[in-house]
Amino acid sequence: MRFLFDENASEPFVTIKGENFKYLIKVLRHNVGDTIYLRSHKNKELLCSYTISSIEPRSVSLELQETKLYKVEAKKDFTLGWCVIDPKSIEKVLPSLNEIGVKKICFIYCDRSQKNFKLDFKRFERILYASMQQCGRTHLMEFETYKTLELFLADFPDTKVLDFCDIVLEDTTQIDTALIGCEGGFSLVEKESFNAKNVFRFDTPMILRSESAAVSIASKVLF
Repeated sequence: MRFLFDENASEPFVTIKGENFKYLIKVLRHNVGDTIYLRSHKNKELLCSYTISSIEPRSVSLELQETKLYKVEAKKDFTLGWCVIDPKSIEKVLPSLNEIGVKKICFIYCDRSQKNFKLDFKRFERILYASMQQCGRTHLMEFETYKTLELFLADFPDTKVLDFCDIVLEDTTQIDTALIGCEGGFSLVEKESFNAKNVFRFDTPMILRSESAAVSIASKVLF
């Protein structure tokens, strides 16, 4: 754990209770004198250093030592265009995409997306907050929804598209936005809307699931 979110971060004294108390003391086995870092949702860039001053049966008391502006973020901005799949599958890889450093995910209801899938961004954010505490990331990933692929491509005309083709992805330096499909891939109508020079594939004979492709392309671009 790199830090904990607490709305009282930056206060001279902070008391931790509930699940965060159990995590700090029961799971991580922190003791009096150990250093704990806190951030607040309202000022995520401010990192607050505390020491544990006392431990009670159901709470732990912290004393402020230092505050400083400290951002942890990816070296490059990367937007992932992701045709909507089952939200449960999205949730499984959200922490990985967050740790890799994806700045924004644009969820697109493409021709082969199941339109009954509803995306709960509040739930996604709760998953990301837990991930941020673990990996140290400062800012929350952004989310946006597009009703059609056409609307997405209008906003991101230079996006690179992962699809079945002859061009193997080699150079990722110029990729700021990448698009991946849902189960079943893109429809013929959607394929016709792509700029052929922007379509690529991975150098593998295996067929990747949509969520595996999301993690793979983010890793290639950002690492």
